[in-house]
Amino acid sequence: MERLSVRTRLTLVYGSLFLITSAVLVGVTYLLTVRTMDNRFSARDNINPESLTRLRAMALDGDMSQLMALKADADRQVAQQKHDVLEQLLQYSLVTMLVLGVLAVVIGYLVAGRMLRPLHRVTATARRLSESNMHERIALDGPQDEIKDLADTFDRMLDRLNRAFDSQRRFVANASHELRTPLTINRTVLEVALASRKSPPETKALADVLLGSTARHERLIEGLLLLAKSERELGTRAGTPLPDVVRSALDQLDGQAEEASVDVEARLGPAVVTGDPVLLERCAVNLLENAVKYNVRDGRVWVRTGVRNGEAFLQVVNTGRPVPSYEIGTIFEPFRRLRTDRTGSRDGAGLGLSIVRAVAAAHGGTIEAVPRPDGGLSITLRLPLRAEPALAA
Repeated sequence: MERLSVRTRLTLVYGSLFLITSAVLVGVTYLLTVRTMDNRFSARDNINPESLTRLRAMALDGDMSQLMALKADADRQVAQQKHDVLEQLLQYSLVTMLVLGVLAVVIGYLVAGRMLRPLHRVTATARRLSESNMHERIALDGPQDEIKDLADTFDRMLDRLNRAFDSQRRFVANASHELRTPLTINRTVLEVALASRKSPPETKALADVLLGSTARHERLIEGLLLLAKSERELGTRAGTPLPDVVRSALDQLDGQAEEASVDVEARLGPAVVTGDPVLLERCAVNLLENAVKYNVRDGRVWVRTGVRNGEAFLQVVNTGRPVPSYEIGTIFEPFRRLRTDRTGSRDGAGLGLSIVRAVAAAHGGTIEAVPRPDGGLSITLRLPLRAEPALAA
C-alpha cells in the first residue's frame, strides 16, 4: 500500500481533531442539559390547569389515593418530556457534528493544499534542474518562515553546485585547449617527416604510428571540448527540423557505412525542436557512427524521426552482437564501453554516447537504449517539440 501524501495526512489530522473536539463538545452539552433539566424541570410546571384544579379538590376532600395517582402521572409526563427533549438534542447535535465534520475535512484539504503550495514549487524546481539549467532558482517570496528558510537554503546549495559544475567545465575546456596545441604541433612535425624524401623508411614507419596515436588523442580532446560545451546552458536556440539534422549526419557518414558494408535505411517524419543545430547534428552523427561502428558485416541501420506522445524523437536501431541488458546503463558514461574489445578500439574515445546524453539533457530531452533480441541496440532520443508562436488576434 502506498503511503499517503502529506496533504492527505494533514487533512486527516484536521478532520480527526475537529471530530474529536465536536464529540467532546456534544457530550459536555448533553450532560449539562441533563443536569439543568433535573434541577429546574418541576412537575408542577408541566401539569395542565384542569389537573391542578382536580388535585386541589382532592386534597380538600382527603382522597389521597387519587392524589398519588395524579402525581405519578405528572412524573411520567415530566420524564417523557425530558426524554424527548434530550433525544432531539442528541440527534440534532450528531447531525450537525457530521455535517460540520465533512465541511472541516474539505476545508482542511484546501487549506493544506495552500500551505503546501510553496513546497510544490520547490519540488517542481528541483525536478527541472540539471547541469544545463543550474542557474535557475526558487526565489520564494513570503514571510521568513520554515518553508522560506528551506527554499533559501536550497537556493544557496544550488549556487554552490553551479559554481562547482562551472569550475569543472572550465577546467575541462582549458585543459583540452592546452593539450590541443602541442598535439597540433606534433602532427605537423610528423606529417612533414612523412612527406620528406630524406626520411628513412624506419622513420616514416615510426612517424605513421605516432601520427595515428596523435589523431586518436586529438579526437579525444575534441570529444572533451564538445562534452564540456554540451553540458553548459544552450547559447543558441533556434527552430531545428530533425530530418534536416539526420540528413546532414548521413552525408557525413556515407563513406564510413559503405566501407563497413552496412546498409542504412532512413524514414524521416517531420519534427521540429528548439535548440542548438550544431549540437543536435553532432548528437545525430554520434548515434549513427556508433550504430555503424559496432555493427556486423552486411548489417543494417534503421533511422526514424517523427512525433510520438507529444514529443519529437530520433531513433537509431542497428544490428550487431547481442548486448546484455545489465550493461546498458554503462554505455552513456564517459570512457565506458560494453566490451574489452571496445576499450582497445583505436577508432573511438568512448565519449560519443556521453555527448549524446549531455546534448539531450541540455535540450530538456531524454535518451533510452534497449537491446534487440537478435543483437544490436535501439537508441531513442526524445526532445520537446518547438512551441508554436501564438497567432495575433
